[in-house]
Amino acid sequence: MATAGKVIKCKAAVAWEPNKPLVIEEVEVAPPQANEIRFKVVATAVCHSDLYHLFESMPKDGFPAVLGHEAAGIVESVGPGVTEFQPGDKVIPIFLSQCKECRFCKSPKTNQCDLAWINPEALVGAESRFTCKGKKVLQFAGTSTFSEYTVINQIAVAKIDPAAPLEKVCLIGCGICTGYGAAVNTAKVEPGSTCAVFGLGAVGLAAVMGCKAAGAKRIIAVDLNPDKAEKAKVLGATDFVNPKDHNKPIHEVLAGMTNGGVDYSVECVGNVEVMRSAFESCMPAWGVSVIVGWTELNDVAIRPTHLISGRTWKGSLFGGFKSKDGVTKMVKAYLDKKLQLDEFITHNMTLDQVNDAIELMKHSKCVLDQFSV
Repeated sequence: MATAGKVIKCKAAVAWEPNKPLVIEEVEVAPPQANEIRFKVVATAVCHSDLYHLFESMPKDGFPAVLGHEAAGIVESVGPGVTEFQPGDKVIPIFLSQCKECRFCKSPKTNQCDLAWINPEALVGAESRFTCKGKKVLQFAGTSTFSEYTVINQIAVAKIDPAAPLEKVCLIGCGICTGYGAAVNTAKVEPGSTCAVFGLGAVGLAAVMGCKAAGAKRIIAVDLNPDKAEKAKVLGATDFVNPKDHNKPIHEVLAGMTNGGVDYSVECVGNVEVMRSAFESCMPAWGVSVIVGWTELNDVAIRPTHLISGRTWKGSLFGGFKSKDGVTKMVKAYLDKKLQLDEFITHNMTLDQVNDAIELMKHSKCVLDQFSV
């Protein structure tokens, strides 16, 4: 392409400081360096993790930054050493890399990677390819998709089927894999089992979908927002429970509904009290509870006897998928009509409306806002 090897000037939503609206700016995106690709972001979604780091946890020295990590686009150019990609390829960036060479990537026991951006201190990196008004703008989670163009290491990009609609499959780069895989890969939900999913944002709804795909007989969706009930049932939930409708702890409510507890629970809120409730909702003798929601704000505690009796407590990152392989697999499942995505998109917006999208998510007025870039 004519832009290969040159700096590209384009629009991006820049977070100049925490707890402030993003600002649409003209940024300069440098050419990709060794083992990197530069691609045009066609569609990206707002994930609650972006809000979490903007408003709750990102250190002040993590700004200015370009947020965004759930996207899909088309390769514009590649740097030296890149052999897997070429201009014109459709791709999905992933915050969790898969180098395929490290001890983690070679192990079937984990989906983590030695080179991944999973350390909270490394959520923004010095090797950013963005500048704005003469100042370096940091890159968030190795992706930074709230921009018309971005640069990313090839180990954190998945090449996908050319037939894939980018405005739909962009959701696979985070929330869909995270929730769906938590049920299928991490919890390993079994046919005929009973499940509970706590929190019905995009990740929780994807977990509901994963429980259904795994053959669960009963799927109890738990959320404080009654507006989420219908969407959960569309994706496979058999029951909806609002904790505010009951005068006793939710784990006692679920135990009463299931003759002692669910076989599997998946926590998708990022709240330590909910994590404990989800755990205690499991059948004491064999229940499996999976923590998916991200938080660093508090410690979570449990009574040892609740573990000794036979429950298992697990964590799940990106749904246990080996990232590049998993994304490719999930895109194929969507194209084969074995995975629902359209139902997750509640608003279609432009990059200029990113702050409106954030407000909708902050006030639980959407599942996922997808916007064209």
